[in-house]
This record gives sequence, C-alpha cells and structure tokens, in this order.
Amino acid sequence: MPHPLLEIEPASDNMLMTVNLGPQHPATHGTLRLRLTLDGETVVKVDPDIGFLHTGFEKLGEHLSYNQYVTVTDRMNYLSPLCNNVAFALSCEKLFGIEAPPRAQALRVILVELTRIADHVACVGLQAMDLGAFSVFLWGWEKREKLYDIFEFVTGARLTTSWTRVGGLAADVPEGFEKRVLAFCDDFLPVLDEIRLMLSRNRIFCDRTKGVGVFTPAQVKSYGVSGPIARAAGVDADVRRDHPYLGYGQYEFNVITRTEGDVYARFDARIDEMRESVRIVRQAVAKLPKGPVKTDDHKHSLPEKDRVYFNMEDLIHHFKLVMHGHGPAPARAEAYVPTEAPNGELGFYLISDGTRNAYRVRVRPPSLLNYAPFQEVVRGHLISDVVAILSSLNVIAGELDR
Repeated sequence: MPHPLLEIEPASDNMLMTVNLGPQHPATHGTLRLRLTLDGETVVKVDPDIGFLHTGFEKLGEHLSYNQYVTVTDRMNYLSPLCNNVAFALSCEKLFGIEAPPRAQALRVILVELTRIADHVACVGLQAMDLGAFSVFLWGWEKREKLYDIFEFVTGARLTTSWTRVGGLAADVPEGFEKRVLAFCDDFLPVLDEIRLMLSRNRIFCDRTKGVGVFTPAQVKSYGVSGPIARAAGVDADVRRDHPYLGYGQYEFNVITRTEGDVYARFDARIDEMRESVRIVRQAVAKLPKGPVKTDDHKHSLPEKDRVYFNMEDLIHHFKLVMHGHGPAPARAEAYVPTEAPNGELGFYLISDGTRNAYRVRVRPPSLLNYAPFQEVVRGHLISDVVAILSSLNVIAGELDR
C-alpha cells in the first residue's frame, strides 16, 4: 500500500504523483488542503478539500436572536469583521422595515471602507510574503495595526468588533474620531505608493504573477465570482455603485477594473481600490451628520439599557424582543441585501417565522464562489504558481465550509 500522502500511479508514458499541499503548509494558513496530481512540477489536477474549518455559522442563526447573531458574523471573516456586521444588519433592517439614522449610515461607510483597506493591505502583503518579498508585508502590516487602533478606539475590540446593532450602532464614535481617521488617510497613501513601486518594478514578483492564474470573464460569470477578482478580469461590477446602500450613491469613487485577469492584475486592482476607499472615507467624514446612531423604533430595535431600567414602555419593548415566543420580524417574511465586501458580494438571506430568532439564515459568502474556479484555473501551472494564485484569491476559510 502506498503512503496516503504520496501515491504513485502510472499514466501513459509519464508517472503522475499525487501529493498534499496543506493544510499545514504556510501558504494555506492551516485550513486549506489541496490534493495535487503532478506531472513533474506541472499540476495536472487539483482536488480542494475545504472541510478543515466547519463552524456551523448558518445553523447558529436559528438559535440566536438577531442581535446576538451579530457576534457570529464577524468570526466568518476575521479580516473584515465590520463588513460582515453591517451586511447582516442591513438584511435585518430590510426584514423589519426599518432604517438606521443618517449618522449611523455614514459611520458604517467610514468603518467599512477602513476595513476594506485593512483587508486589502493584508492580502497584498501576504501575496508579497508568499513570494518572498517580506519587507512589503511588514509595511502593510504596520498600517493595518494603525487601523486596528482606530477600530479598538471606536468599538473596544481590534478583531471581532460586533459593533453594529439592528437599527444602528452599539455606540457613537468617541471624540477625536474624525481627526484620527483623516490622519491615517494622509499617512497611508505615501506607503501605498511605496508598495506599488517596490513590487511593480520587481522582476521576480512580475515574473511570478504576470500571466499566471488568469480568470476569464466567462469563468467569472459562470462561477459567480465577484469583487476585485472579477473586476481584475474585466467584469465591471460593484454592488456599491450598481445597487447602492448606506447612501453610497452620494459618494464619488471609481470602480477599478483590469483586463488581464492574472495574479498581478488582482494585486494592482487592490492597490487602486484602497486609494478609492481613502477617497470615500474623506468624503464621508466631511459630510458626517449629527444626530442619533440608532433608530428610535424600539418595537424592532433594542432600547438603551438606562431607558429599560426606568421606563415601562421600553421595558416592555425589551421583553418582547428578547423573550422566546416573541420577535421583531413578521412571520413568513424574507430579506436579502447584497453588499460589496473586500472579497466581493456578501449578503445574508433571512427567513422569519415571527420569533426572536431567524427561521433560516443563508450566507452568500464571496470566498466560496471565488474559490470555486481555482481547480480549473490552476491546471497546467507549476507547483510554485499554485501558491501565487491562492494568495491572490484572499480565501478566508470561515466563509467556505460554514
């Protein structure tokens, strides 16, 4: 019997070898396994195994109230937790027929775009590190830590923020928030230029990325690929522009596209998308309205605790939203709101049965659909190209086997 990690089987005049890449390989981040069939160093076939991080995220939605489930959403993609928080809250608000106040919407836009930068800069840094350019990774990680300082300043947590609430936000931003955000934007753009300069003129990086792992527009549409991967392949689609939410229609920004569809195009598109996110953040800060950050419709949104303790009506609202057998949503209702997360279209499809928990939660995760054509794209490349292609997809395993 051959060793389970190394099987040899004849194929015509060649000897094909089947080996594992991951889940312990550094480039697979401990949660992805690729079963590669090789002809020498050329990939003949790849069989992905995504079952190393099964979490039951969707099933948990049937056992947690709508506000409790917020804490689950940011574990689904730990690189962009605020985007998941907001996407879930938007679907809940559509289900309940309510809307967050203007200040809450503007603050959501600012934090979501800062999260997009944090996600993209981590992806670009890891792309460089997986190919041996360690300095770029350190530059990007240092700026990411600055963003996490802002997230901690606002939400009290650096990674799993759980900041949104159905109908608004958990709390308003502290004093000095706008100043810190604008200071980061001013400091970040020069570093972004340095990252592009370092890699775009690096012969090794260009040779390892240009013409490698090409996604075609037909593949993008067939598999439902979205986000920077789709736009780097020439598909001009962005939920923020095509189906505006959170007032995105009032902000000026460009949808970044490329035509090559390769690993380098995905890197280059993310660099420009970060620049557009800075542009949106500056506009949102300049237009940031005053007012509450949570709806006053407490039949659907939890009232503040100090009001619950001293006001009978708010105590009743709290009771009906929290206790079993009651709920904020009508029975037999459903809702879905697509959002543009850093990796692509993210949305939560909710079905209500009238209780405090959703009857069914279904997530449309960008990573799963973006990963689907991987086995087709990687075929015919070298083993070393597999790492380059995988790092450019920015797959988060929490969105795969949910």
